[in-house]
Amino acid sequence: MQILFISYDGMTDTLGQSQVLPYLVGLSKLGYLITILSAEKKENFEKRKDIIQKITTEANIDWQYIFYTKKPPIFSTLYDINQLKKKAKKICKEKNIKILHCRSYISALIGLEFQKKLGTKFIFDMRGFWADERVDGGLWNLKNPLFKIVYNFFKKKEKQFIQNADYIISLTHNAKQEIESWNLIKTDKIQVIPCCVDIDVFDYQHFTNIDKNKNFTISYLGSLGTWYMLPEMIALFRYIKKKYENALFLLITPDSPALIYAEVEKNGLNKNDFIIQFAERKQVPELLATSHLNLFFVKPAYSKKASSPTKMGEVLASGLPIIANTKVGDNEYLFEKYNCGVLIDSFSEKEYENITHQIEKLLTIPKENLKNIAEDYFSLEKGIQKYAKVYQFLEK
Repeated sequence: MQILFISYDGMTDTLGQSQVLPYLVGLSKLGYLITILSAEKKENFEKRKDIIQKITTEANIDWQYIFYTKKPPIFSTLYDINQLKKKAKKICKEKNIKILHCRSYISALIGLEFQKKLGTKFIFDMRGFWADERVDGGLWNLKNPLFKIVYNFFKKKEKQFIQNADYIISLTHNAKQEIESWNLIKTDKIQVIPCCVDIDVFDYQHFTNIDKNKNFTISYLGSLGTWYMLPEMIALFRYIKKKYENALFLLITPDSPALIYAEVEKNGLNKNDFIIQFAERKQVPELLATSHLNLFFVKPAYSKKASSPTKMGEVLASGLPIIANTKVGDNEYLFEKYNCGVLIDSFSEKEYENITHQIEKLLTIPKENLKNIAEDYFSLEKGIQKYAKVYQFLEK
């Protein structure tokens, strides 16, 4: 069975390496003939082209791409969509593609059109409520008439994607329930697959010899833009520092240290208590292993019902308990079902103090238990099998 996977995210992006390629490599091993069509950012492409080419070649995956354009806003996206569409049409005809697996809304525009014109099956792998994320994250100001038009266009398309897709992939049960409340589809064509993790890559047991020295290290993993609440995380760390004088905050991030240090200064903290480090994906597991606890706060908003932070499974597989917040994805469900950490409900001084007093208890959770949670809920193998079942259903 020939599958064309279309992604507006690049395979040379960090996200492409963690949340696209591992699944597709696994599906290729199961015998599916996969072609990837992605939009690559030139800077990342120059850094990582050889890495991605090696992965795809060894997995017998045909990787094709266009180059992403950023400016001018909206019009550059229209240009990219046209480029993707041209290339996708050529691939579909040359390879007799049967299934278009479309990652998020931009790619789904092509999936919906080709479903009607070419008769291909269309998987809407939605990855979240994208149009609402753009608004909630402040990227689209609806007071701007142009953004208002674009938002309304994608909300209309979202309805069409959901009504017409041959199958829908949701990252969370929370989003699935929200979609079902719209009464647009039968519930048997939605599959929930969270952002999964390759347990073996992040398994804490690979790094048991790492010396964590005398410091108590809290880690944060990922970029800090748009959604992640840096001021609130540093405010909590201020409280933790009062109780644990030897506490360090390790931020594994591609973002500018200046952004972080400005917030450190506001809180009257010492820069020496912060380690800010960029890491390529292969370096991340070892860096996580130097910490004792992981922290991340996500802005709670309507669109975050559909969010499954990639870092969740990676951190748990690393044997680290988590401090996170409510009103994001399936957090309440997960933290109630599993003993994996603690959720903060409001970003207040009282809550920060309360969380600080719970840290000692969090540190007693066995690492093996945390890894087992990752295996039970975020296992890459389970995610691959779920995708395979969707493909098998559409083959009939």
